[in-house]
Amino acid sequence: MLVTSGRRCSREGREGMGSTEVLLLLFLTLGPIGSTGEENTSTDITFPLPSNCPKSCGNISFEYPFGIGSGCFRPGFNLTCMSHSTDPPTRSLFLGDGTVEVIDFDMDNGIVYVKTPIVTMGVDEDYFNHTLIDLRNFPFSFNLLANLTSSSADSLTSNKIYVAGCSANAYLVDLATNTTVDSCSTTCYPNSSSPHEYCTISMYYWNAMNFTSLEIRLTRLNQNEHHLFNTSPIKAFMYHPNNFTEDIEKILNGTETLVTMTTLAYYMADYPTCKEAKNHTMTYACRSNNNKTFTPSLPNNCSTKCGDVDIFFPFGVEEGCYRDKSFFLTCIRATKPPTLSFQDYYMVVNMSLEEGTLAVKKKTYDYFFSFAYNNQPFIGLEEIFILNWIITDQSCEYAQQNTTTFACVDQHSSCSDKKINSNGQKISGYRCQCNNGYEGNPYLLNGCTDIDECSVPNNYFCNGTCINTKGGYQCLPDKKQTVLLGVTIGVSTGSGLLLLSISFIILRRKWKKRKQKKIRERHFHQNHGLLLQQLISSNEDVAERTKIFSLDEIEKATNNFDETRVLGSGGHGTVYKGILSDQRVVAIKKSKIVKKSEIDQFINEVAILSQINHRNIVRLFGCCLETEVPLLVYEFISNGTLADHLHVSDGNSTLSWEARLRIATETAGALAYLHSAASISILHRDVKSSNILLDDHFMAKISDFGASRLIPLDETHIITVIQGTFGYLDPEYYQTSQLTEKSDVYSFGVILLELLTGKKPVFSIEHENRQNLSMYFLQAMKEKHSFNLVEDRVMKEGTKQELLEIIQLIEMCLKLNGIERPTMKEVEHKLQSFRRIGKKKENPISEGMEETEYLLSDSSYTFSDSIDQTTEGMSRNYSLEKEFLWSLYNLR
Repeated sequence: MLVTSGRRCSREGREGMGSTEVLLLLFLTLGPIGSTGEENTSTDITFPLPSNCPKSCGNISFEYPFGIGSGCFRPGFNLTCMSHSTDPPTRSLFLGDGTVEVIDFDMDNGIVYVKTPIVTMGVDEDYFNHTLIDLRNFPFSFNLLANLTSSSADSLTSNKIYVAGCSANAYLVDLATNTTVDSCSTTCYPNSSSPHEYCTISMYYWNAMNFTSLEIRLTRLNQNEHHLFNTSPIKAFMYHPNNFTEDIEKILNGTETLVTMTTLAYYMADYPTCKEAKNHTMTYACRSNNNKTFTPSLPNNCSTKCGDVDIFFPFGVEEGCYRDKSFFLTCIRATKPPTLSFQDYYMVVNMSLEEGTLAVKKKTYDYFFSFAYNNQPFIGLEEIFILNWIITDQSCEYAQQNTTTFACVDQHSSCSDKKINSNGQKISGYRCQCNNGYEGNPYLLNGCTDIDECSVPNNYFCNGTCINTKGGYQCLPDKKQTVLLGVTIGVSTGSGLLLLSISFIILRRKWKKRKQKKIRERHFHQNHGLLLQQLISSNEDVAERTKIFSLDEIEKATNNFDETRVLGSGGHGTVYKGILSDQRVVAIKKSKIVKKSEIDQFINEVAILSQINHRNIVRLFGCCLETEVPLLVYEFISNGTLADHLHVSDGNSTLSWEARLRIATETAGALAYLHSAASISILHRDVKSSNILLDDHFMAKISDFGASRLIPLDETHIITVIQGTFGYLDPEYYQTSQLTEKSDVYSFGVILLELLTGKKPVFSIEHENRQNLSMYFLQAMKEKHSFNLVEDRVMKEGTKQELLEIIQLIEMCLKLNGIERPTMKEVEHKLQSFRRIGKKKENPISEGMEETEYLLSDSSYTFSDSIDQTTEGMSRNYSLEKEFLWSLYNLR
C-alpha cells in the first residue's frame, strides 16, 4: 500500500490482477481491475544502457531501474557495492551511498529486502534509543510496505516490530515529525513462566504507510509500582515475518546470530499516474514492448443479475468481472431460481452500493429432532444478516494519492471515510458514491449517470418550468412570478446591503476603538504606568503637581500633533506647543526613541522631575504613557535655550556679562539643590548649555533629566554606564564609570567657560583642527594667555577682579581629579559673592593685562602645584591616563 502517488511497471503475463494487493476487511483486496482492460504498448523510444553496467554485487542480482555507476540507474535508484577484505573476500550491497544494506530484490513486485539492526537494552539500563531505519536523505522513491505478492489474502503480511524481554515499554517514533506512531509493552511477573515475554507492533494496521525513518525508544516499567521483575535485556528489531524463521529463544539467549530483514517498496515518483508519465516519453520508465496497463472497464459478458439479486461491480461472477478475488461471487444456476453464493458459505439476498452492504444468509442444511424417536429430516434456514464492506484500510485522503488503485474512478463520484466493527474492533476504510444528481456505480468508468429530475416530479418539486441539467435541474418561474420575485429580491437585497453596511461601519468603529484601547493599555503597562501611578499617589505634594494625561487630552492640546504647533525637532524627537483644557500653555515632548532602555530613561525623567520643586528647574506637569514612547508635558519656556542665545550665527551674543553671571548663579543654585537640598541626591549627568532654558525674563531653568540618576545621601558615587555629551563629559567619570556630584561640577565648569569665551565646547579656529574648549583653556592657562579666550563683550563689561576669580573658579571646576573640585554649593556661594561686588568698574582690563596674566600665572601655578602634590604618590598609570584623556579631548 503506497500513500505517495507514483507508478510501477508490470511484467508480461500478469493478467487479472495488478502488481499490488492490499488486505481489506472481510479479505477484500484493492488492485487494478483485471481482465481485458484497455491495453497500451510502450512507445518505440529505446533507453540504451552502457554495456559495462554491473548486474550483481556478491550473490545479489538486480535490474534497472537499480544500478551501479554513471548512466546505469534511474535517478534515486543508485546502489553502492562495497568489498570486504575477508578470507574469502565478500561484498555487500547498499542503497544510495552506503547507509542501508540490501539483502535481496523482488523485481516483479517492486520489493527491496534490507537489513535492519537488532537493538539491545541491557538489564541495568532504564532507557535506550536507536534508529531502525532512516531514508530521509533518499529520493522519495521508497516506502515501508507489506509483502503483497501472495495470492491468498490470509497470507498477506507486513513489516513488524518485535520487542522481547521483561518489563519494558517500546515506542516507535517517526523521525521526520518526532511523533510516536505506535507502542507496545512487555510485563514479567514473579510467577511468569517465561523470562522472555514479547510484544509486536504491526505496520499493517497503520492508516498511513509513508514512514521512511523510524526510531525505537525503550524504557523500563516501574518494577516496584507494578510488582514486576527484570531478569533479561530487551531486544527489539524490525523484520518481515515471511523471512523470520529463527528460534527466538536462541536469539534472546545469545546462542544464535540473527539477520533481520525488512521490506521496502519502490516506485517511480516523477509523475503521479501512468497516464501522465506516458505523455513524457523521454522519462517514461516502462520501455518494454510487452508491458500492459489497465483501465477500470468491464467485459461485455459480465452478469448483472443472478436470480432475483442484482450484481454490481466491484462484485462479479465471471473472470475479469470483479475487482479482485475478495469480491468474487458464484451464481448457482442449477437451483430454481438461481442463487448467488459468497465465499461458498453464504447466500446473497441483496447488495447495496450506496450503503456498502451485503444481505446474506447461511446456506440450508439438514438436521433431526431426535435420533431416538424419529429420523424425519427438517430443513433449517439461518436468519438473514448484513455484512458491511469497505475498500481497503486507507482513508480517502491517502487512497486518492495513488490514482492507479483508487476505487472511485467515475468523474462524478466522491469518496467518504467509513468505520465498521470487526470482532469488536473499529476498522477504517472508504466507500464510493455517486455525486448528488447522479446515480449508478461509482466503481466503474462512466458508471454514474445523470438523474432526470424532471421525469420524477414527485421526488423533485418544481412550481414552474423544469429543465434538466448535468447533476441537477433548474426550475424557471412564470413571467409574473419572475417580476414579483425580482422586485422582492431587489428590495430585500438593497435593504439587507444597507443594513449590513451600517452595521459594518458601526462595528468597525467599535472594533477600532476597542483595539486602540487595548493598544493604549498595553503601552501603559509596558511604560511602567502602574508603578508611576503608585509613585505619584504615594506623595500628596507630587500628586498635586503631576498628572498622568490620557492620549485624548494630549491630542486635543496639540490639535492632533499639528505641524504648526512644532516648537523644535531633532534627532531625538519633536517638541510641540500645547494648550490644556485649563488654558495652561505647555511643551509636549514627543520622542522618536523606541529602545526599552531609552523608554526607561523617559520614565526616570518623570520620576525625578515629579519630586522636584525649584524655581530654576523646569516644572513637570505630567506625562502620557498610552503611546509606544511616553510623552512628557512640562511648562512652556518661551525664550529658547542658553546655547541659542550664546552661540548665535553672527557671533554677536546679546547676553550681557551681568545676565551671564545671573544665569550661571541660578543654574549653580539649581544644581546645588539637586545635589544636597532635595529629599534624595540627584545627579543630572547631562549638564550643558542646551539643557538650560530661558524664560521671557532670561531666568534659567534646567531641563532634560532623562539621563539623571538618584543616589542615596549616605553614598558618594554610583557605578553606571557612561552617558553624557561630548565636550561636557567628566574625564574621571569617563575612565572609572563612577558617577559623582563632581561630574556635574565639571560639566558646569564647561558652561562657565562658554559664558566667559562665547565659544562652543568643541570649536574650530579658522582652518585648524577641532579643539576641545576645556583642554584649550587649560593649555592657555599654562601658557599664560587665558585672557585671549575671553569674549570681547565680556572683556568690556566685566571687571578685572570678576574675570580673574571666574577664571580661577573655572580652573577649579575642570580639575582632572574630582576630589580637588569644589561642590556645587561652594560654586553657588562663589558666584553669589561675585554679584554682590559693586558694579562700578575698575581700570580697563587691557591696561593691566600683564599684571593680570601674572596673577593668573601665580594662581595657576598654585593649582598645578596642588595637582602635582596630590599625584606625586600615585602610580605611573595615572600619568598615562592623563595623557590618554588629553589626546582624547584634543580632537582631530
